[in-house]
Amino acid sequence: MTLKELEPELARLSRAEKAQVMQWLARDIGSAWPGVEKTPGVSGGEACIVRTRIPVWVLVGYRRLGWSEARILENFPTLRAADLVNAWAYADGHQEEIEKAIQKNEEA
Repeated sequence: MTLKELEPELARLSRAEKAQVMQWLARDIGSAWPGVEKTPGVSGGEACIVRTRIPVWVLVGYRRLGWSEARILENFPTLRAADLVNAWAYADGHQEEIEKAIQKNEEA
């Protein structure tokens, strides 16, 4: 089936069914998140902002400490506002992974 043929089928789905399709696609795509990458040997293979070695969980940690996006960008001059948007989206989609990384770091 082509995408053109699939579009009307998707349009007929309920909102709940569409949400299920999106969840399936997100799992199927896996680590293909815009602006975020995992590279073996870089920051322990954690999800990092592209062009950097800054793990997403680090940014989430600062956000939880009450840092504003402006403060984060001031302290990480290589980051752009779009990088934070990508980090928050990744964190929302990978909550368990982020929690484990934060917990692991706190225990170290």
